[in-house]
Amino acid sequence: MLEWLLAGLLGLLIGSFLNVCIYRWPRDLSVVRPRSACVACETPIAWYDNIPILSYLMLRGRCRNCQARIHWRYPIVELLTAVSFGFFVYRNGLTAIAAKDCVFAAILIALLFTDLETLILPDEFTIGGFFAGIAFAFVAPVREPIFPLITSLFGWLPGERVSALGESLVGGLVPAGILWFGGWLFEKMRHKEGLGFGDVKMLAMIGAFLGIRGTLFTVILGSLAGSVIGLAFIRLTGKDPASYQLPFGSFLAAAGIVVTVYVGAG
Repeated sequence: MLEWLLAGLLGLLIGSFLNVCIYRWPRDLSVVRPRSACVACETPIAWYDNIPILSYLMLRGRCRNCQARIHWRYPIVELLTAVSFGFFVYRNGLTAIAAKDCVFAAILIALLFTDLETLILPDEFTIGGFFAGIAFAFVAPVREPIFPLITSLFGWLPGERVSALGESLVGGLVPAGILWFGGWLFEKMRHKEGLGFGDVKMLAMIGAFLGIRGTLFTVILGSLAGSVIGLAFIRLTGKDPASYQLPFGSFLAAAGIVVTVYVGAG
């Protein structure tokens, strides 16, 4: 019990840092300097007003200095990250698999909100996450990989490490390549951008963590959720379907978290 409680506390701290990244990286700002400040009055935030979740509740969601509202995203990200960390450590213990799931969930939570707020998927999360997924493949490989089944069709049975690396690379690059080609084809046929390259890089990152099968599940679930929820949102708000930009990355992120919970990244 102590392990997953401590993991939850670590998740709170990581979630607080993710909030900084979510706000600053899409705006090309440093996450190191300057120190955190109110976005309305620019007053630096004291340490006692920067305690995850607790400070938000004590301040009743408002800046101590100017009383401007603090975005609801801050406690939500901290809570989601804490719950994710606690859950994965509870399920897998203090293992490399739990660490992989926690890192992956943190990246997905951050991407969900950056895309939802700014329609930007920062390279620090997507490209950085892709290489993190490749690195984790060696210490926490995907369970029941498909890559050896594919290579066996050509008479090649790779070793464990090569199989883990191949699963991660193929799971990331092939679905991302297909998604890129679909977006390119749409642009050529409709003469407008239908898919941002950030979504392609994000899918490569997801594949590096989840492998081939998990990535396919994520794409299917994310596409279905995006279609149903996106169309419902457009109709309810009266937005123009031809011009409205759907935050597809947010749906991919949510789907990736669901797949990780039920299947696991490792």
